[in-house]
Amino acid sequence: MLPVIPLVVLLATPAIGQPPLAVELLHSQKIWDAGHHNAFTDLIRWRGAWYCTFREGDAHVGGDGKIRVLTSTDGKAWKSAALIGEKGIDLRDPKLSITPEDQLMIVAGGSVYEGKKLLGRQPRTLFSANGTEWTQPHRVLEEGDWLWRVTWHNKIAYGVSYNASTRATPAAKDAAKTGTVPPGPADWKLKLVKSTDGKKFDLITHLDVPGHPNETTLRFTASGDMIAFVRREAGDGRGWVGTSSAPYTQWTWKPVPQRVGGPNFILLPDGRFVSVVRLYDKKVRTSVCSLNPATGDQQELLALPSGGDTSYAGMVFHDGVLWVSYYSSHEKKTNIYLAQLQVK
Repeated sequence: MLPVIPLVVLLATPAIGQPPLAVELLHSQKIWDAGHHNAFTDLIRWRGAWYCTFREGDAHVGGDGKIRVLTSTDGKAWKSAALIGEKGIDLRDPKLSITPEDQLMIVAGGSVYEGKKLLGRQPRTLFSANGTEWTQPHRVLEEGDWLWRVTWHNKIAYGVSYNASTRATPAAKDAAKTGTVPPGPADWKLKLVKSTDGKKFDLITHLDVPGHPNETTLRFTASGDMIAFVRREAGDGRGWVGTSSAPYTQWTWKPVPQRVGGPNFILLPDGRFVSVVRLYDKKVRTSVCSLNPATGDQQELLALPSGGDTSYAGMVFHDGVLWVSYYSSHEKKTNIYLAQLQVK
């Protein structure tokens, strides 16, 4: 267990009419290190208990990675609730949500590797009524897709899937047939999708984000507007944050100042946004930041004890405290950590 951290408070410039965002790291601890490589976390509170999920594997990529689910009643003592595998499949990046039927849901990537060479992938969803017994992984969307996270709103699960395979868009293919443009690969495409059951997803629209966009988290404001936080791999590499009103087909995009990995964020009860991301400038680290989707401003508030192979945070705001799960290799091996922060 890591020691309690002395008071650290940093302020960020607030949105108009809002007080500055202040955070204090109350406590940080390692909660799991049993696997060779423990990574890509998420966190949720369900039926009065905590649940944390992540991938256990032999290395960062490859092999038959499995989904581990931990549970705790007090957030201090954790035990394994489930270990889920699929023969020949690397199950990656599990993300938790709660369905309208009050079941736990996991969405994860299902990849096939030959050594470290990716041969194929397709998203999976799994469900549990008690946190310990889970359905078999169910394939969703299409081969090549990666549905990184879903967020439920008004009994509908919304998510963004990306596909990094070399393929042209339908419009580009049609243009190539007429000789308007030469055929060739298009930029990676983001698909905004929705589902009422977590098993069949329908396309809402493609998101016009350039620069190899991929990992995306969606959140909703009290008025029902959708906010998207997107990681980008090409161009200037800066993350993008977008806003849209229902039916979520028209978007306004702003770049954040930093290159980010594993973008996650939540809306606080007072309307302010807080994000947790991997930052790459100087020392690679997992950091808590303020986020203003309207302007794209993101300011680092506090670096969590982290370094190297790190980030992919889960976030829950509970009783005035921000709980953050994440993984890090700053203690040489990739382990799972949990931090509690006071937000003011």
